[in-house]
Amino acid sequence: MRRLGTESWAGIAMLVIAVAVASPALLGLIDPLIPRVLWIALLVLYIVSVLVSGASSSPPVPHSSLTIAVLTSWALVLTVPGMGLLVVLVVVTAAMSTYVVPLAGSMVIVLLNTGVVLLTTVQAGSPAVEMLMLSGFYLLIQLATVFSTATLLREQRMRTELAQAHVELRAAGILLAETTRTAERLRISRELHDLIGHQLTVLTLNLEAARHVGPEHVREHVDRADEVARALLRDVRSTVGEMRRQPVDLLQQMRSMVEGLPGLEVDIDVDPDLDLGEEQQIAFLRLAQEAVTNTIRHADASRLQIDLSCDHGQATLRARDDGVGARAPRLGNGLRGLRERFEELGGELTVEGDHGFTVTGRVATS
Repeated sequence: MRRLGTESWAGIAMLVIAVAVASPALLGLIDPLIPRVLWIALLVLYIVSVLVSGASSSPPVPHSSLTIAVLTSWALVLTVPGMGLLVVLVVVTAAMSTYVVPLAGSMVIVLLNTGVVLLTTVQAGSPAVEMLMLSGFYLLIQLATVFSTATLLREQRMRTELAQAHVELRAAGILLAETTRTAERLRISRELHDLIGHQLTVLTLNLEAARHVGPEHVREHVDRADEVARALLRDVRSTVGEMRRQPVDLLQQMRSMVEGLPGLEVDIDVDPDLDLGEEQQIAFLRLAQEAVTNTIRHADASRLQIDLSCDHGQATLRARDDGVGARAPRLGNGLRGLRERFEELGGELTVEGDHGFTVTGRVATS
């Protein structure tokens, strides 16, 4: 079960406040200008629209819900003139607007809300000084709420971008190290080729000379050929020993990639007996990186589980988060590219979003 974050608790608090300030009209202590049943229906519509605009992330749903929330808040406030605390509803809509529209749009809503507050004071017959003071007070409250919420959202975006860059930088460093090792092996193999070619040429010339010289000089060329052969054997053993590398520790590489991520707990489990080729290792590392960055960017998750196992000659990486998921997930450029990479390796990549977001990559082991 996912834990509620600070934003969720803030939303619950705002809804509790909305119901609390509306309770006098709900309980019949104050009579609205419209039938009470209609007024309660508007309040329910307001609460639902606030919830939908805060929970949905696919346009145009949040924009439509925000529009309904703003209009219903005005109707609720204007139909119960003189109930000052009810004006808090427009403050809630101003704060919610920062999640849906740019800051300029929120400023427009704040100004319109302030006009509604001024109109309610006129309806209540308040003195001019009280009208201006009350309107100015709620204007400042709205501005403070909007600016503080916008600042919070900007900091959250910066943290998300920083976490994503952290994962990408760690993954790039791991892949660069692997590329460096590959280049070093290529260099050593070239040196081995040149060394063997030179030594074998010398060995061949000495053996050829031994064939054509008299018996008294054969021993000299044979000894020389033996010396070259022994030197060649030593060089080959030394070079092959240098080329022999330790197996890549995918578990350590993946843990290094996600180390220090804020707000996301990543559990990684890798089969210790897994034997993969270089291209397969890179594919799985890239898939783990893409799963982490997508979870940070889109899933609103607190936990991600990555398992890399081998069964019946097939290696499988499954990454699953506890986020919001999507019934019809759309693949971005990263996952599409990874699907092509796995297909080139003779494997497959699948994506599911019914319960959280799950991405699975499979290839046959060598």
